[in-house]
Parts: sequence; C-alpha cells; structure tokens
Amino acid sequence: MLGPVILAASRSDRMRHLVSAAPVTKQVVDRFIAGEDVDDVVPVIRELTEQGLELTMDVVGEDITNPAQAAAARDSYLELIDRLKPLELGTRAEMSVKLSMFGQALDGGHELALANVRPVVEAAAEIGTTVTLDAEDHTTLDSMFAIHEELRKDFPQTGCVIQAYLFRTESDARRLAANGSRVRLVKGAYKEPGSVAYLGQHEIDRAYVRILRTLMEGEGYPMIGSHDPRLIAIGQELAHRAGRKLDEYEFQMLYGIRTEEHLRLAREGHRMRVYTAYGTDWYGYFMRRLAEKPANLRFFARSMLTKG
Repeated sequence: MLGPVILAASRSDRMRHLVSAAPVTKQVVDRFIAGEDVDDVVPVIRELTEQGLELTMDVVGEDITNPAQAAAARDSYLELIDRLKPLELGTRAEMSVKLSMFGQALDGGHELALANVRPVVEAAAEIGTTVTLDAEDHTTLDSMFAIHEELRKDFPQTGCVIQAYLFRTESDARRLAANGSRVRLVKGAYKEPGSVAYLGQHEIDRAYVRILRTLMEGEGYPMIGSHDPRLIAIGQELAHRAGRKLDEYEFQMLYGIRTEEHLRLAREGHRMRVYTAYGTDWYGYFMRRLAEKPANLRFFARSMLTKG
C-alpha cells in the first residue's frame, strides 16, 4: 500500500525539498538517472549499445508551468537528436516523450504539445529513428492518443504507451493492434482512482496478460515494458504462439533495474531496449520508480540509513 503514498509525495513540494536535500539522494538517484545533461549521457549510450542493448531516451522534467519551458523541453530533445546523429544508431536509440513536458496541461495545451513535439518527431525521422509518446495519468490520454494519431499520418513509426491498470486499455489495445502501430505496454505508475483503474496487483497482472495477448496477435509491434520475470516469460510464450520472430517484438526495462536481465535477453537474441532517463528535474520520475516496486523503495531506505 506504500505505492499510493509515494505517488502522493511525488506531487509535494515539501517532500521534493526533503528528498532532494538528503545527503545520500544523489547516490541513489544515480542508479536510475544516467546523467544531468547530454554530455553525461552520450558515453552511456555508447556503452549500452556496444553491449548489444537498445535505448529509448527520456529527458526528465514534466512540471511545465509556461510555454517557454515547453519550448525549452522541445529544444532539449532536439539537442539530443543532434548528438545522436554522428553515432548512426538508427532505431537502436529512440526517444520517449511526455506530452506534459511539451505544454499539454497549459491553456491551449493540446495544440501547444502537438506543435512542440512535431519538430522532435521530424528530427528523429531524419536520423533514422523514432519517438514514443509516454502515457501519463488517465485525464491526459484522449489528448495523447489524438496527437499520436495525428503524428502517425506523416510518421507511422511513432509509438505510444498503454497502461494495463486502466479499464479502458483493453479497448485501446484492440484499436492500436489493428493498425500496425508500435505499442509499449506497462503496468502503470500514476495514482488513479478505483473508478478508472484496477487497484489490486493480481488484477493488474491479469489485465497485462490479456492486453499483451491482444498485441501479440495483432498487426502492430509490441514492446513489453516490465521487469517481472513471470510476465517476461509469458511474453515470450505469447510471442511464440503468435508466430512472431525475435525482431517482431521487444522487451523494455528501466536503466539501473535488473541490469543482468537486460544483458541476458540481449544475449539470447531478443531486442532489449533500456529506458534511459537523464536531466536535472528528476524528482517526479524518481518517486514513480520507488512507487512501482517495493525493492526500489527498500534500496532507497537502506541507502538513507547506511549512508546518511
């Protein structure tokens, strides 16, 4: 039951200050955040791709309060793409974006987010890669899916994320699986009410399997976003039953979590993509990582007790 408490803390300015000021926080955050700027992260990109891994890059910081900040977020991604170009990695290094970071929650936010994200998608296509639109809380999803559909008119490789804990997601998955899009399936990491989401872990896991089966049997490209060994094994079995080759789906896991499993899957010939976040505004991202899995919280608490 700690997950909802941590998610509530992720929105607290007081908790942000306390956690950020803790002496050991940086040591723990470094487990999940690859660096503060693009200069820090380029060597990480090189190291991971040399190990046979693929990446999706996330510039953290979704607490946008004005259009200038949204434009700055856009420019941060454009800078990243410019630095990726000479590496010639193609789709081995793509981008993940949260539309809130591009101004989605501001006045006229839908149009603003679309206007800001389109140049990023265009620039990514120019270097042979693509962008995935991250899912956020349920109130933002209609806008996200509408922007996804609009972008795919010119850039059909644009991906999106769906969340197993939401009741609506089985319907969304059927629609997306039928039209050939790239879809990352995750359990979900936002605090949602019981009126729109499953709250029990067993129910969420069962929904995840049902939705993943729909994606595997569809015409799209499934991206399995999970660290759960049981769901990874089920994903492999569903892919086999659907007759999918190893390059017709992929696994995705977070930077700093189950690193040996990343390498194991890559050695076995699977496409294994590491969700790699960087930037200075890491608090919200970090707190959701703690909320997702008790082991992450235990890791942080142990570090606070032994290093403080």
